[in-house]
Amino acid sequence: MRILLATLAAAGLLTGHVTERRPPDPAVVRTDTGAVRGVVTGQHRLFQGIPYATAGRWESPRPAKSWTGVKDATKPGAMCPQVGSVYAPISSTNEDCLVLNVTTPSEPGGKRPVMVWIHGDGAVGAGHFSDARKLASRGVVVVTINYRLGVFSGFGYPGLKNSGTYGLQDQQEALRWVKRNARAFGGDPSNVTAFGVSFGALAIGGHLTSPGAEGLFQRVAMQSGETMMDMPAGSMVPGLPAAPTFAWRSAKDAEAVGQVYAEKLGCADLACLRALPVKKILEVPQIMNAFQVYAYGNRVLPELPSKAIREGRFHRLPVLAGATRDEHRIFVGMSYDVAGKPVTAEQYGTLIKEAFGDDAGRVMREYPLSSYASPSLAWAAVMTDRLWARGTHEQNTLLARHAPVYGYEFADRKAPMFLPLEADFDWGAFHAGDLPYLFPEKKALLSPAQQKLSEQMIGYWTNFARTGSPNGPGLPAWRRLGRGTQSLAPGAIRPIDYAAEHRLGFWK
Repeated sequence: MRILLATLAAAGLLTGHVTERRPPDPAVVRTDTGAVRGVVTGQHRLFQGIPYATAGRWESPRPAKSWTGVKDATKPGAMCPQVGSVYAPISSTNEDCLVLNVTTPSEPGGKRPVMVWIHGDGAVGAGHFSDARKLASRGVVVVTINYRLGVFSGFGYPGLKNSGTYGLQDQQEALRWVKRNARAFGGDPSNVTAFGVSFGALAIGGHLTSPGAEGLFQRVAMQSGETMMDMPAGSMVPGLPAAPTFAWRSAKDAEAVGQVYAEKLGCADLACLRALPVKKILEVPQIMNAFQVYAYGNRVLPELPSKAIREGRFHRLPVLAGATRDEHRIFVGMSYDVAGKPVTAEQYGTLIKEAFGDDAGRVMREYPLSSYASPSLAWAAVMTDRLWARGTHEQNTLLARHAPVYGYEFADRKAPMFLPLEADFDWGAFHAGDLPYLFPEKKALLSPAQQKLSEQMIGYWTNFARTGSPNGPGLPAWRRLGRGTQSLAPGAIRPIDYAAEHRLGFWK
């Protein structure tokens, strides 16, 4: 009898009412390793700094360890080690940095598309710098990730297993975390889109050929990726020799470069290298940029990704991919004009000769200085077409032989320069200039027409994540590759002949 009375009292029945069950706290989500508490607003839920993996220096990542209680996820986690740059004055020495952020709509919902963002650069950055609220407001779950960068990602050395691929391995571990935890945040683990810009898009090109990435995503969006690019002499940085690929390196070459830098660090073995303080490693000039590549010829990337794509060996799934109209202007502007040394008419000829040798005369006739406002812009036009457009067109054409591809060109030549670069220079539709349109921030200061383009692009990208096609109500029709490339500019979204615009017939 006493047990019965206690049960009735606990249920509130002895006082004439039933105790109401409290609804679950929307700020708390239970992942497979523990509960996290984020921030809830009227429109969004945001969870930051969630550990997805742990890894020793130059070791493969392992799933994060479980925790008890509720972990605070109201602010970003640590950035991975980096030294920053003239355009990104940030730094970190914290190797405990494999965390991610999740942004969802605030209203309850399930089986939403999941978009996993891989940020660009490869030597600087972190997931929390990309504000995903606008994307999430279209009914998707957005995950942004931190992954190892530079020498902590692409370092190679004899005896290291799968060296030169640690950043790629981190990204795949994050995608596995998404598969396990998407449902807890209202996402559909069977509908994941990996998307990224520049070095992030390059990484996705690698994942398309990586056995370990199979099944981790169902669609990809690649913005200004370098997967198929080579590098003529002096094209990216003055004086830099030519290279057959822009950002891939054989495992053998990775180990050779690693040994050179090990000597600079005063080490003769891995034990010494692993014991070095992060700060000492980062003090070596250009060490982060020297390893801003991924190595192939290992378990993660068995072969050169560009070769595998050319020969049709890749995961076949829907693709949205493109570049900006004036990709190379930012590299020319930073190397020359921002430094106060714009390209001169005489120097233009020297650069062309260095890059193209006996074909220099033909290139000069195709891109005469008289057609451009300055020698800097002429040099940028040559490399935009030869490097970026040629590589993007080849990538999209090859992928389209086996999968649906939607090609685009971001063409807003008045896009706001969001990096702290000061120079009297026409940046045009520069490399990564489309970022503020997909991840809008107040400081981007988009005009009303640009804001509309931003809304349209967000619509295209989230539609693609949902269905595999960017098309949807209220948006200009976007045809699959083969029937044009979609040009994205304020008030002028239309199909264009991308190959003709960038003189790809000349560059064959």
